[in-house]
Amino acid sequence: MQIWQYILLGVVVAVFFWAWQKGHLLRMGNYVDETKVELRKCTWPTREELKGSTVVVIISAALVAVFTVGVDFLISLFVKMLNNF
Repeated sequence: MQIWQYILLGVVVAVFFWAWQKGHLLRMGNYVDETKVELRKCTWPTREELKGSTVVVIISAALVAVFTVGVDFLISLFVKMLNNF
């Protein structure tokens, strides 16, 4: 190991013990446990609902893309017309 790897390892160990003494690790563990409890309360979509939502998102993104390309094309034509004057 090179010297910078030892230094990095020492810093990581020091930060770990500092966080442990200050109670940050316990609070992080509590946060993870509470998050698990809340996620169990969620109602998750069925596979069919997920497929339907995915189709809606893909179609919406395609429509926005077509609209953006169309507006960009019209604006570029307008700018070219102005440059010809």
